[in-house]
Amino acid sequence: MEALSLFVSVPVASFRAPQAREYFETLSCPPPSTVYGMLLALVGEPNRLRHLGAEIALALVSAPEHSVVLRTLWRVKSKETGPGIGENKRPDFQELLTGIRLAVWVRAGSAEAANPSLAERLRRAVTAPATASRFGGLSLGESTHLVDEVRLLRADDGHEGQFLVRDPRGNLALPVWPDHVGSAGTLWEQYGLVALPLTGEVRADAWTAIKRRTDHVMQPRTASTARTFLRAAPGPAPRSRR
Repeated sequence: MEALSLFVSVPVASFRAPQAREYFETLSCPPPSTVYGMLLALVGEPNRLRHLGAEIALALVSAPEHSVVLRTLWRVKSKETGPGIGENKRPDFQELLTGIRLAVWVRAGSAEAANPSLAERLRRAVTAPATASRFGGLSLGESTHLVDEVRLLRADDGHEGQFLVRDPRGNLALPVWPDHVGSAGTLWEQYGLVALPLTGEVRADAWTAIKRRTDHVMQPRTASTARTFLRAAPGPAPRSRR
């Protein structure tokens, strides 16, 4: 099946850099894992394992503006008090992107076992929204960073975009599959941004297959592991090279 091409616009969002701690620096584009999560939410799929093997590609078709805000952020300093209470919160600076417009391509990968595929479900959801059963606001990243528009990509959306391409020497270390209990099971890939035409076939190295780490057994999220997660310090992550 031909790849599905979508246009996505988000007025305000922030994609926290993996090495950011006190100052919440944003990445210049959303990671593949974030886009995959948004696509699952669009079709109302709560099980992120359902479409393992699906392949996505993305490109920025705008140059988002950067700004910085001061906001209250959660941190873990005391396990005796709940999240966001007392010393478990503090004011910190956060970078924001405004005016984000993306082109997103989705296709069924050779390892995707789901039938219908994610691309097929997305096509139905976009062309016939009444057929999609979903809940909640559609966001890209934080729950307050709501998506404004999702539709099929059109010729007048632009001629060129900044494509996210796999590159061992790239300056963006991004998660493909996140481990929400700690970070030991997070799968990282190295990327760079390359200006390419939006029309025609998407380059092979611009496709990312959604997959899990094969050398790590992810633990089920239970009340016990949730408490452990709150107590644990953030795990190591690759540093984006400047």
